[in-house]
Amino acid sequence: MRRTLLGVAWLSLYLFIILAPILLMFLPPVPTGRSFWVELSVALGFVGLTQIGIQFVLIARFKPLTYPYGIDVVLKYHRQIAVVALLFVLLHPVLILLEHPARIVLFNPFGGTYASKFGLAAVVLLLALTVTSIWREKLKISYETWRLLHTGMGILALVAAQVHVSLAGLYVNTFWKQLIWVVSSVAMVSLIAYLRLVKPYLQKRQPWRVVGVRQEGGDTVNIDVEAVGHDGFRFHPGQFAWIKVGRTPYTMEEHPYSFTGSAEKTTRLSFGVKALGDFSARLQALEVGTTVYIDGPHGAFSIDRAQAPGYVFIAGGVGITPMMSFLRTLADRQDPRPIILIYSTNEEHELAYRDEIEGLKDRLDLETVYVLDEPPHDWAAEEGRVTGQLLDRRLPKERFTRRFFICGPSPMMAAVEQELLADGVPRTHIHLEEFALA
Repeated sequence: MRRTLLGVAWLSLYLFIILAPILLMFLPPVPTGRSFWVELSVALGFVGLTQIGIQFVLIARFKPLTYPYGIDVVLKYHRQIAVVALLFVLLHPVLILLEHPARIVLFNPFGGTYASKFGLAAVVLLLALTVTSIWREKLKISYETWRLLHTGMGILALVAAQVHVSLAGLYVNTFWKQLIWVVSSVAMVSLIAYLRLVKPYLQKRQPWRVVGVRQEGGDTVNIDVEAVGHDGFRFHPGQFAWIKVGRTPYTMEEHPYSFTGSAEKTTRLSFGVKALGDFSARLQALEVGTTVYIDGPHGAFSIDRAQAPGYVFIAGGVGITPMMSFLRTLADRQDPRPIILIYSTNEEHELAYRDEIEGLKDRLDLETVYVLDEPPHDWAAEEGRVTGQLLDRRLPKERFTRRFFICGPSPMMAAVEQELLADGVPRTHIHLEEFALA
C-alpha cells in the first residue's frame, strides 16, 4: 500500500510539473493578438522543454522516486518519453513556420535573432542526442563516450532552450516567471551533479573489496565482494547494482549487474558476470583485494515484492543470476514454499551454478528443469526451447496461484510470457527482468 500511494503521489507531481508551464502561459500579463496555432506551438514547446528537464530527474537514480516502480521501468520510460518530448519541441517551430512561412529567416543560423539562434541550437543538440542514443552501436560509440556525450548535450540543450525562452520573453515577461524557469532548470540539472559528484563521494567513503572470483560454468564468473569499514546495505533478492572498478569512483565507466548472493547477508555481496563486453571481461579478470564501488540496490524484480504460496523461476542464459539470489535467500530463510526452476541454455557446459543449484535441493522444496538447445547425445532432460508444450508438461496444475519470474534474452521472455498468458496465468503474476538499462 505504501508503495502504491507513493507511486500515485510521484505520478501526480509529474503531471503537475509538465502541465505547469501551460498554466503560467495564461497568467497575466500575456501577449495578445496571437493565433491559435502560435499559442499551440508555444504550449507544445513549453511542455516538451519541461519533459526534457525532467529527464535529468529520471536518470539520477533517486531511490525514493524509483522505489514504487523500479529503476528499470523508470529508465525505460525515460528512453520512450524523451522521443515524445523531442517531437513536441520540433512541432514548436514547425507550427510557427506553417502559420507564417516568412519566419523561415529565423531558421538561418547566421541570421535571425539571438532568441532564434539559441532555439535552433537547442533543437540541433536534441537531435544529435537522440541520434547518438538510438544508433550508438551502429555509430560505434563506446558506452562511456556515449554517456559523457549524452549528459553534456542534454545540459547544453536545456541551457540553450532556457536562454531561447528568456530572450523571446513573451510568456516569461515578469521577474517571477523568469525566476520559476531558471530555478526549475537549475534544480533539474543539479541532479546530474548529485549523480556524478555526490554519489561518487558517498561511494568513496564506503568501498568494497573483492574476496572471491570463481568460474561458474560457460562464460559466467561469480564475484564476491566484502564491505570495507562499513555495514554494507540491505537489498531485495533479485535486485542489481552499478559497479565501478579502480582507485576512484569518479568515473563514467560503470555497469549494472544482478546480485547473486543472499539478501540475508549485508556485508558480503555476490554478482554473476558473463563476458559480454570489455567491462565485463575486466570484471572477470579482477584479482582478490581489488577495490570496487557499488551504487545500489536498484530494481523491482524481486520475490519480496510479490509474495505467493509458490514460485516458478524461468531463466535463459545469464538470466540465472537474479534467480540465484532468489534461491540463496530462500534457503537462508529456510523457506518451505515449493519452487520450480526452468533453466535454458544452448549447451550443457553453459549451465552456470548447476552444482550449487542441485545442492540447494537439500535446503529447499526445489524442482529443476534444465533445457538445452544443443544437447549432447546422452542428454536425458528437456531439449530445444521453453515452449508451451514444455510448460504444460512441467508446471503443476495449481500454477495459477504461483508467481512467475522470467529473465533471459528478450525473445525468450516474450515467448514464455505469451504462452503463460494464453494458458490463463494472470498478467499480474508474471514478472520480467530485462538487462537493458543503457
